[in-house]
Amino acid sequence: MNELTAFNEQRAEIYWWLSSLLANELTTEQLEQYNSFEVRTFLSDLGKTPELTTSINELIEKLNQLQARDDAQLELSADFCQAFLGSDKNSALPYASIYLDKSGLLNAKPAQDMRELLEKYKIAQKSEFNEPADHIAIELDFLGNLILMTNQQTSEEDFEAYMSAQLSFINTQLLSWTPKFSHICKERDEFGFYAAVTAFLVTFLQLDVTFLTGE
Repeated sequence: MNELTAFNEQRAEIYWWLSSLLANELTTEQLEQYNSFEVRTFLSDLGKTPELTTSINELIEKLNQLQARDDAQLELSADFCQAFLGSDKNSALPYASIYLDKSGLLNAKPAQDMRELLEKYKIAQKSEFNEPADHIAIELDFLGNLILMTNQQTSEEDFEAYMSAQLSFINTQLLSWTPKFSHICKERDEFGFYAAVTAFLVTFLQLDVTFLTGE
C-alpha cells in the first residue's frame, strides 16, 4: 500500500464516521466509545491538521460537556430529533433536495441524481436505512465507498478518473448545500454537538477539495 492509497483509506473512514453520526441517534454504547482513548486519540490526531483544529476542538469540547449532562444519551437523542427530524422551519433537514431544488420538496432531482450515481457505481444503499437517496448520511457513505473503489483501480488513467469523480461529487452533491445545512443546524441545535459535527463536515469537505485539486 502506497502513501496515497493509505491516505485515501483514512479519508474514507472519516466520511463513514460522519455518515454514522448523521444517520441515527447515538446509542449509550456508542456514546461511551467517544470517551475511549482510541476515539479521543483519533479526534486529537485530526486536530493536528491546522485547517481542522478549530472545528475538532469544538467537537471535543461538546463531548466533554456531554459528560456533565444528566441522561446524556436521551438528551443527545432529543438534540438529534430537534436538529434534523422536525419541519423545514424548525430543523436542518438532512436532504439535498430541500436546499437545491426550487420545489423545496423531498425526493426531488438531487435524490434522483444520487440514485443514478449509486446505480452507476453499483453501491447499494443500506436496506435498514430507509431514507431518500440524497440524505447526507447516504451521500457520505457513497463517497467513502467511491474513495475505496479508487484504490482498486489498476491503471493510472482509471485511478485519476475516480479521483476526479470524487472532486466532482464533493463540489456538486455536497458543498452545494452542506454549508447552508450546517448554518441552520447551528441555529437549531441549542446544545451544539451536532452543530459542531456539521461544521467539521463542511471544513473537512473544503480541505478535501484542496487535496483533490492539488492546491
